Amino acid sequence: MATTPNIDNKRYQGLIISIALFLSLIGALLAFTFFTSSLLVRNTALIDQTNQVANSAQAVIKDLFDLDASYGEDTNSPHMQRVLERLEQNTASITSTIAAIEQGGKVTDNEGNSYNLPKIDSDAQANIAAANKEWAALEPKIQAYLKDADNVMVPSADALTQAVEQAKTSSLFINDSLDSLTNDVFNTAKREATAIRLIQALGVVAIFAYFLIFVFFFVRRLRETDAEALAARRETQEIMETVNTGLFLLDKDLRIGQQHSRALNDIIGADRLAGENFTNVLRGRISDKDLKTTQQFIEQLYNPRVKEKLVDSLNPLHKVMLHNTSGNKTLNERFLDFKFSRVYDNKDIARILVNVNDVSDAVYLEQRLEKERSENDMQIEMLTTILNVNPKIINEFIANTQLHIEKMNNILKNPGSSQYELEGKLKAIYREMHSLKGEASALKLHSFTKIASEAEDKLHGLQNQGQLSGNDFLPLAVHLDDLLSLSNTITTLGERINRSAPASAKPATTKASATLNDNLAHNSIAKDVVSLDNDGSQNIDLGGDVADDQLGFYKSFAEDIAARQGKQVQLTSATLAQVQIPAHLEKPIKEISIQLVRNAVVHGIEAPEARQATGKKAVGTIDLDIKDTGSDIVLTVQDDGQGIDYDSIRTKLSQEGRFSTEEASLLSQNDLLKHLFSSGFSTKEHADEDGGRGVGLDIIKAKVKEYDGKLNVNSELGQMTRFIITLPKA
Repeated sequence: MATTPNIDNKRYQGLIISIALFLSLIGALLAFTFFTSSLLVRNTALIDQTNQVANSAQAVIKDLFDLDASYGEDTNSPHMQRVLERLEQNTASITSTIAAIEQGGKVTDNEGNSYNLPKIDSDAQANIAAANKEWAALEPKIQAYLKDADNVMVPSADALTQAVEQAKTSSLFINDSLDSLTNDVFNTAKREATAIRLIQALGVVAIFAYFLIFVFFFVRRLRETDAEALAARRETQEIMETVNTGLFLLDKDLRIGQQHSRALNDIIGADRLAGENFTNVLRGRISDKDLKTTQQFIEQLYNPRVKEKLVDSLNPLHKVMLHNTSGNKTLNERFLDFKFSRVYDNKDIARILVNVNDVSDAVYLEQRLEKERSENDMQIEMLTTILNVNPKIINEFIANTQLHIEKMNNILKNPGSSQYELEGKLKAIYREMHSLKGEASALKLHSFTKIASEAEDKLHGLQNQGQLSGNDFLPLAVHLDDLLSLSNTITTLGERINRSAPASAKPATTKASATLNDNLAHNSIAKDVVSLDNDGSQNIDLGGDVADDQLGFYKSFAEDIAARQGKQVQLTSATLAQVQIPAHLEKPIKEISIQLVRNAVVHGIEAPEARQATGKKAVGTIDLDIKDTGSDIVLTVQDDGQGIDYDSIRTKLSQEGRFSTEEASLLSQNDLLKHLFSSGFSTKEHADEDGGRGVGLDIIKAKVKEYDGKLNVNSELGQMTRFIITLPKA
């Protein structure tokens, strides 16, 4: 947004020029005063120098007469030395001073101050020339005497006599010439001083007159412009009181302008806004993060190098929720949409115009439509899963989901008193949630996966929190309720499909429907924990090769994870269809298999480029093997990936502060494996949907321990990793 041509600058252009001219006159007068003061100082110095020459000439003549009268006295006596030294100094001073006066040269007074003497007029030149002529006749004779004056071996009487005789003749002429010179210089200085005072007086009168004219004309002009500004302000005020949107200006200090639309108070919900800091108005009503981002956003708007259209896309106050902090319960939380536009003064960014609208109705409508769309997408996702997956697998998932929720619910009911108990409670919930997420991810039920991932984020935060309390676990109940609701939804969809299927399509030897207990539809969160009342479930069995479906299930699961991780993988199993797993081991075998397959893809198999660089095929292989030894079920999951990097485990342990670098280097492979299977430990740098939270191996360890089994790990760095799980059938 740009302003109209700057009328104010044109309006006050004459005022600015007049003030500049006024200041120029004052400056010129001050400069003239400084110049004339310097001239007066130089004239004063000239008068002082003429007086000094006259005095020095008198001193020379006096010293010559003194020397003539004292002739014959020892030249080394203090009296003679003092007179000779004074005579020599005065002689030199007269010579240099006369030359400086005559030529306008530089002189130094007795206090060490230097002055540039002014040029003298013709009359003064004649006087100084006459004095210089007489001095030129006397000075050589003095120098001739001084040459041998202190040498007793050379007679100096004749030279002294000649100097004295010449002094008698020249002294009168020198004194007369210097007196005339002094009078001429004084009169010249007096005339200049008079002229200076006259010019200064005229300058002061001119400045004062100009000031009166300035006051008369421009005060009237200011009154006229103020009247125009007042009329414009009234028009602006009428507009501000009429518009239904919030309009105001922001300066660089983020202060709201004195004028804003009347609707702004109602939209923002504040009585006083003019002159207030914009961040103070928003503080407590939006998050601190959004507040900081808003400050940075407005700073970028004032940056002329940043394009306005580009920075507008980063607006943090686009449809932002404004919390009610007034204590008035009748005011609900509202959604406001702030739009920022630059206001230019010529090419400079002068202000930011802010237009704010209450878009709560539109946002609530969008949210309702988005919720309905999400529910439709979720149901389509579930229908796709139901129609493409063996009903037995779906039933197992529903039953396992209820079991996981029930276990987590029971864990939440256990209050826990000590930190040790609370940490154990946290680990147990984490394992159940991670197992549930793994099964949902394998079935591509992303709605379940999303809720479980959000719950894991909270659990991960609690794991890093350090000090735990029972209240920290209460928010998890909401996630359990959401998971239970999804479980009920998929159950209901399955029932509808069964009811709508033609009778001929339903096998006569099996039950036509498979539902969880109707009580599940009424389960809900109560008192911050989930209350489950589940009597069991009936399995759907509509035929088909379940073993083949299981293998397809694991293959699809591995390929989906590999796609998300940017890898290629092929899962094989020659024994999955040949072994009959006891009913009580089906669930743990499946949970462990899911975790091991995920672990193999995420941590074992390398990216195609890395594999090819080491001479491997781009596609990694995972072999899932199940054996029945008669007394045990043995599950083996082996991949041809990078193996377990024990040095990487040592580095991670020292980075997390569990061990020093030296202590970590002394840990054995068994010790390192124990830490690898501990809750919360992972060598993955960043957690995502597939791993990095340090829970998968902890689940395996807990399941093996729960069923009194055995766990064996074999790995070759850069070649392979093999997990062997042995669970007793009894």
